Amino acid sequence: QVQLVESGGGLVQAGESLRLSCAASGRMASTYTMGWFRQAPGKEREFVAASTWPGANTYYADSLKGRFTISRNNAKNTVYLQMNSLKPEDTAVYSCAAALGGGDVTRINFYTYWGQGTQVTVSS
Repeated sequence: QVQLVESGGGLVQAGESLRLSCAASGRMASTYTMGWFRQAPGKEREFVAASTWPGANTYYADSLKGRFTISRNNAKNTVYLQMNSLKPEDTAVYSCAAALGGGDVTRINFYTYWGQGTQVTVSS
């Protein structure tokens, strides 16, 4: 069992940056593949980024490459999402997720554990 708690969301203006954190607790939490997803009002949840274990390979939604960066600190069992040059269309609830083993890291059903999410609002 893994518990995930996100933090770092808030209200920012367009062009500003935010860094989200996802703290994982539980047995072998640092060995999970970690992903970030977001869901905007009235839209489906979509893949943002993922960091695999082992190897820490990273994957991004094509539309977010260059602006968003995922990283992890296994000693702290924490994964981060650095978001730069934020746009109003980035407004959403951002959730982290954890999965064991291999699979398609962009798919929602690959992940077993989910956090509650943190709201990010970008004003124009």
